[in-house]
Amino acid sequence: VFPASSKMPHKQPPRKQSINIGRGARKRDEDSGTEVGEGADEWAQSKATVRPPDQLELTDAELKEEFTRILTANNPHAPQNIVRYSFKEGTYKFIGVVNQLAVHFSQVGNLIPKDSDEGRRQHYRDELAAVSYQGSQESTKVVISETEILEEEEEPKESEAEAETEAGSQIDMPAAEAAEKVTEEELMTPKQPKERKLTNQFNFSERASQTLNNPLRDRECQMEPPPRTNFSATANQWEIYDAYVEELEKQEKTKEKEKAKTPVAKKMGKMAMRKMTSMESQSDDITKVTQAAKIVERMVNQNTYDDVAQDFKYYEDAADEYRDQEGTLLPLWKFQNDKAKRLAVTALCWNPKYNDLFAVGHGSYDFMKQSRGMLLLYSMKNPSFPEYIFSSESGIMCLDMHVDHPYLVVVGHYDGNVAIYNLKKPHSQPSFRSSPKSGKHTDPVWQVRWQKDDMDNNLNFFSVSSDGRIVSWTLLKSELVHTDVIKLKVEGGTTGGLDGLQLHTVGCGTAFDFHKEIDYMFLVGTEEGKIYKCSKSYSSKFLDTYDAHNMAVDAVSWNPYHTKVFMSCSSDWTVKIWDHTIKTPMFIYDLNSAVGDVAWAPYSSTVFAAVTTNGKTHVFDLSINKYEAICNQPVVAKKKNKITHVQFNPIHPIIIVGDDRGHVTCLKLSPNLRKMPKEKKGQEVQKGPAVEIAKLDKLLNLVREVKTKT
Repeated sequence: VFPASSKMPHKQPPRKQSINIGRGARKRDEDSGTEVGEGADEWAQSKATVRPPDQLELTDAELKEEFTRILTANNPHAPQNIVRYSFKEGTYKFIGVVNQLAVHFSQVGNLIPKDSDEGRRQHYRDELAAVSYQGSQESTKVVISETEILEEEEEPKESEAEAETEAGSQIDMPAAEAAEKVTEEELMTPKQPKERKLTNQFNFSERASQTLNNPLRDRECQMEPPPRTNFSATANQWEIYDAYVEELEKQEKTKEKEKAKTPVAKKMGKMAMRKMTSMESQSDDITKVTQAAKIVERMVNQNTYDDVAQDFKYYEDAADEYRDQEGTLLPLWKFQNDKAKRLAVTALCWNPKYNDLFAVGHGSYDFMKQSRGMLLLYSMKNPSFPEYIFSSESGIMCLDMHVDHPYLVVVGHYDGNVAIYNLKKPHSQPSFRSSPKSGKHTDPVWQVRWQKDDMDNNLNFFSVSSDGRIVSWTLLKSELVHTDVIKLKVEGGTTGGLDGLQLHTVGCGTAFDFHKEIDYMFLVGTEEGKIYKCSKSYSSKFLDTYDAHNMAVDAVSWNPYHTKVFMSCSSDWTVKIWDHTIKTPMFIYDLNSAVGDVAWAPYSSTVFAAVTTNGKTHVFDLSINKYEAICNQPVVAKKKNKITHVQFNPIHPIIIVGDDRGHVTCLKLSPNLRKMPKEKKGQEVQKGPAVEIAKLDKLLNLVREVKTKT
């Protein structure tokens, strides 16, 4: 805006806002005293801006203020309060992520870019078609021009025809007719380029419809026919008689040869014949691939039970960090076999050499339902099927595996027999077996234990039975030789018989265990609830007698670390821990149900496990809590099932539990159930038997002090 007085306007920089322009012009007009109307220039009048009535009046500072606007990709119409139901948490929850995409227009096109390969090909085809079309047009033009020339030339020919001879005219006529025919046909049908259907690379359905489907072929089976031969013969009585005579002569010759042979040669010949027959019978068997099949089976099982194997190797219950006084048992594998479905687990024993292998004895504790027995050996590498299977006519009640010869398994049967199975010989029959002549028990054998070899390096083991005999069995070359070590008699149980004879009441032995260091000393539990401390040297007297329980003693076990401590359990619901120098128990635990079995942990002198007939497993750690179990966990789901036996693995932190349905469950101990001494700052943790003995002695001393005070 220029001042009204100046005729030659000078250029000034333009203002940003139109409001400023109008306002500045008004101010200058007011300063100069002139009105925008009459005295102003026409150009200035035309440039004066008209102010809208609703325009804001802003100051210069407000006009100079800058406002920045940021464009975002968010859709302003997208809803922000979408709620959906969460099945995980069971409530309605807001959805944080909202789709901000707004589609204004979309169309499926069939256009092909010019720069693409397909576009270039189409352009090239169009050019070829256009060139061919132009060529056809030019050829038609040439034909048309030729016909015009011929028509023009026909007039002089007609005038000349009168002068020419008839022969000449006859020659020219066919050529003219042919030319007229060609021109008429080409004029009527002009050549056009051929239409070609162009394939569209985006239309897949169209492209797929152009494929050629192969016709279906008939499947037929071809095989070579088995070889056939035609045989025909006639047999009369003479031929039959001759054949019989030849057969008899052969038999006589073989008998004469056998008589000439020595006895050793006879045996060798029989063995060779047996081998031949066995090889013939096994020709179609899978004995050649048994090792490979076993490896493949274990690999398949390892994949099947991979999650269980991972738990067994690595899983530790993290919740044990927050509960100091409690622990849990994590179920791992379940071992069962259809052949031993209705037989109870009557014995469990880990192999001393192979830590993944354990033996299971199957029988029945119900004397009214006695049937067969089974000896199964399972491996944790293959939970689906046993490694070895042995069956017996009588139920197996106990078993033990030799420490130095882990392939020898001794078992005790319900009928009083003892037998030894050799795992190196995969026969169903035992290698050694007692008999009525060799002094078998007259009642069920409840416990067997291998002992150290005798003076002549012969293998020997002990057995205890309800007939009151504790028998030592020695393995000689081909038989079992027995020796009665002690005969149990109930003290004060004599009755007067005929002619003044004194009849002693026989004590029924149910369990026994040998001392870990003192070879000659062992403990025997009886059905009367008493525990006898016996010696191999004395067959008539007991070293000591403990009035332990009110019902039958189910198990007796020495502590693996402390030489004075042993443990017993009974059907009277109690577990008791004893010092064999004191006749009263150190600890008594009531578990509210009949206790089937107890076992000391191999890693600690204060940890032991007990199983009850109500399906529970109890784990105690006396160093943490000497009043109650730190783990009471039901292992068997059904109420009818009763747990019968429990055993700790010698290396891994797991236990196996057997029930009366023939199932064996493997469970992992949580960290609280296998606590080791804690490390103190600046001190190394002492480990070993001495530490474990001191730990148990500390607890026993507390109890001893209380007992001496009372």
